[in-house]
Amino acid sequence: MKKATNGQSLLGALALSLAALFTACQSTPTRTAAELKRLQGDWEGEGAGGKCSITITGNSLHYRAGTNWHETTFRLPASTDPQQLHATIKDCWPPSKDAIGKVVFAIFKIEDGTLTLAAYDMSDEPPKTFASATSRYVVKKVQPQKKNAEPPKTK
Repeated sequence: MKKATNGQSLLGALALSLAALFTACQSTPTRTAAELKRLQGDWEGEGAGGKCSITITGNSLHYRAGTNWHETTFRLPASTDPQQLHATIKDCWPPSKDAIGKVVFAIFKIEDGTLTLAAYDMSDEPPKTFASATSRYVVKKVQPQKKNAEPPKTK
């Protein structure tokens, strides 16, 4: 058996270290991707404004309470505990030029089919705990409303 030189041993150790580093780094995006997948769908329940619904598709979140609504895009920062959600308001009703572009910093958890979102009102930081939040939304996943594809039958 041929003995490895110090240079070959060093390169082997470096390659092994890089492989371990890249493998460890993959767990965070995988966790974020898994959380994003769990968020997808239609949710209904109670929020800061009373009865509300939230629809999440990809990284878009549509919030509705009565006739008021907000369209946002969001991201899930990696390695946060509790998990954070940063939503940027793209449109809303009633119209508010001050709201467009505003980032809402929230934390969330999903337990037993219930999504809990929590935020501080008018803050540039998410709450540290759910108990300390000034706004809380507790919603359950529901089946989407199916639109009738066929026109009504006439007699």
